[in-house]
Amino acid sequence: MRLRPGLVSVTFRPLTPREIVGLAASCGLEGIEWGGDVHVPHAAVAPEVRRTTEDAGLAVAAYGSYWRAAGDFGPTLETALALGAPTVRVWAGARGSASEDDRPAVIDALRGACELADQAGLTVSLEYHGGTLTDTLDSTLRSVREVDHPSLRLLWQPVPERPPEERLAEIQSLSPWLTNLHVFQWTRSQGEILRHPLTKGEDEWPEILRRVDGGRFALLEFVPNDDPSRLPAEAATLRRWLR
Repeated sequence: MRLRPGLVSVTFRPLTPREIVGLAASCGLEGIEWGGDVHVPHAAVAPEVRRTTEDAGLAVAAYGSYWRAAGDFGPTLETALALGAPTVRVWAGARGSASEDDRPAVIDALRGACELADQAGLTVSLEYHGGTLTDTLDSTLRSVREVDHPSLRLLWQPVPERPPEERLAEIQSLSPWLTNLHVFQWTRSQGEILRHPLTKGEDEWPEILRRVDGGRFALLEFVPNDDPSRLPAEAATLRRWLR
């Protein structure tokens, strides 16, 4: 089973869901992670976005919520169910792992979310993200152990500052819990993120993708200049790597 190419909808926040579906389908992509901040902010709009996605022959790869393991998870889960998403992307709190103050509450909230998701037949995917408890490999693995729930999964994305060998080690260690990957080619210079074409990652990304079992999505995120006209080339590169 192979990895499937897809798109994160927040790559193009100004576009409508219908425009995003048309763009993704025209580029040979197979699924979309729908973001909860703009495109699917609540359950009322989710069925129409789902129909538009599926009518184009695409899959809903995930619901990209911005729930930070605090407050009521119910509305987020309701939206994911209406969208037909198999997993809900969440963030592990609002503080980095250097601070222990919030960890117990975040872990408890994540465990509760996993219980609810499991009852509904979904999983919960922690995004590998700075400023949360998944900002390092060690803290991520610790968080998975502490939540200790079979419905907890992980969504990996590269951290620009880390060397390629460290990113490969992350994939190797986290692979048992991975749902999807966010695929982009960034570097950081003097504190500023620079977005590059995927071809700049030719020496690293194919090896990363080879180390991930199939049945998941490799989702393009944040193309250079946020320009929709760049998506065909980026999608072609990703599809070539996945072949």
